[in-house]
Amino acid sequence: MTEPTDDRDTGTDPGGIQREDYARSAADIERQRSIFDQSTRTRLLPNAESLARRQTILRSAKWVLPLLALVLLGSIAAWPAVERAVIMHTGTMAQMSRVRVKSGSMLNPTYRGLDDHDHPYMVTADEARQISNERIDLTNAAADILLDDRNWLYVTARDGVYIQHSQLLNLTHDVTLYRNDGTIMLTPSADIDMRHNIIVSDSWIHGEGPIGTIDAGGSMLDTRGGIMLFRGPGRMILNAAERSN
Repeated sequence: MTEPTDDRDTGTDPGGIQREDYARSAADIERQRSIFDQSTRTRLLPNAESLARRQTILRSAKWVLPLLALVLLGSIAAWPAVERAVIMHTGTMAQMSRVRVKSGSMLNPTYRGLDDHDHPYMVTADEARQISNERIDLTNAAADILLDDRNWLYVTARDGVYIQHSQLLNLTHDVTLYRNDGTIMLTPSADIDMRHNIIVSDSWIHGEGPIGTIDAGGSMLDTRGGIMLFRGPGRMILNAAERSN
């Protein structure tokens, strides 16, 4: 009788499938074992220079991180002011885009100033021509004057001469004066002292307002003091309410 043989002794399996990926050389086995061998691992300890560098980074982080947080909070708090500044800058640039210079003249100029009571006024025109350091000729001139917190004055004319440093405005041709109380005055020419808010006309003047109607040969208006002087010959018609008072 024949005894059975054990294939495990020979390491072969006649009826099985051999897998080449399990075949390892002695060098591969040794290398793989060395990876898991704890005795072969070496821990590298930091030297003094590395420790000093790490401590410096930690100390810097203690100051830098709070500083960045403060900068972020400050930027959030300041953003509304920055936004307003951007909007104002955009409006200024839009206004400047409408101002054009050609042949020694400027289109759509604006001159701003303050009177002796620090109230602002503004002189505008369709076109300005610089005649000298002092004189500026204006076309379709307009003066917007703030008298106080409640009263203002608006004067227009076809032509004007603005003496910038003296703050004098000479208006000619269809001068129209309008005050916020409803008073309207018409005259061929008028001189305005922008600093003292005094308007003088040596020509005829026609005025209409709440107190009535007036025609005169000339006038002097102290708009701040509320004084109106008229030169004859003239005629004045008071409204019924004024006559009753």
